[in-house]
Amino acid sequence: MELRQLRYFVVLAEELHFRRAAERLFISTPTLSQQIKVLEREMGGPLLVREPRVALTAAGEVLARTGKGVLRSMDEAVRETRRTASSGAPVLRFGLLNGVPPWLPERIGELLAARLPGTRMVFTGGTTADQVRLLDADEIDLAVVRAPVTLPDRFAQRPLAREAMGVVMSAAHPLANATEIDPGELSGRELILFARDSAPQLHDALLRDLHARGARIRLSDNAMGHAQMLAVLPLRPDLLGLSSARVATTPGLAWRPFRGGPIEITYAAAWYPTTPNPAVQTLIRALPHHPLHPSASSAPAPHERANT
Repeated sequence: MELRQLRYFVVLAEELHFRRAAERLFISTPTLSQQIKVLEREMGGPLLVREPRVALTAAGEVLARTGKGVLRSMDEAVRETRRTASSGAPVLRFGLLNGVPPWLPERIGELLAARLPGTRMVFTGGTTADQVRLLDADEIDLAVVRAPVTLPDRFAQRPLAREAMGVVMSAAHPLANATEIDPGELSGRELILFARDSAPQLHDALLRDLHARGARIRLSDNAMGHAQMLAVLPLRPDLLGLSSARVATTPGLAWRPFRGGPIEITYAAAWYPTTPNPAVQTLIRALPHHPLHPSASSAPAPHERANT
């Protein structure tokens, strides 16, 4: 048995509803169902009854009761060990969101270094859903996520930065010769997006925004992360993607802004407000109430900005 599977089962035992438990765990319902079946094979018998409604078996009651104690003990052991290991200097376990602008963690590091010198940042990468799970499991102290995202009430959340999105495509795409893209020109064309499970609310919000602008796109079956999309697009002139001007100089690709204004992505910080970690509390106090921007040292030179 893996601790991850035990966590899944304990949450399901509390909710007694696969969809609600999956949403709370930030995983898909089929993934949760599959992991519970794996756990049942490991235990040697059924842990719950699925029809007509979810209910625990006698074995499930035992595992739910004892499993909660195991998870509490493990979480406390991890917290104590990390607290002791980092007692020599402050440590911020930073959730590095996949595809985040490189200047954002740099700016956060600058703010932290100026107010709590000697703090060490330890990075763990992942999607928005990954970051929420890591934060909930106390494996990171601060998560960076893409909004909109509904977080559990036990988390605090604050916007960090915004990034303007446009259309990215192969340099051989028929729209690559345009200086701007009218959203209506995307109608009927195939658009690659990230897998919905990784950030469901953002996924839906992007599609709603495109539709409201007159872009009746066809959502591609090729769901993938940003880095994979950039690798695929030069090979597929029939596909489109969404990205920021950061990719404008990537060989084999063309990036064009939307006519009528960009679609904006918001990056937000999430953390436990009750955390005793001084690095988190110091950083939150240091964050301005307006969106962060690249520092002078990390901002591109004027000629580089002109190219992007």
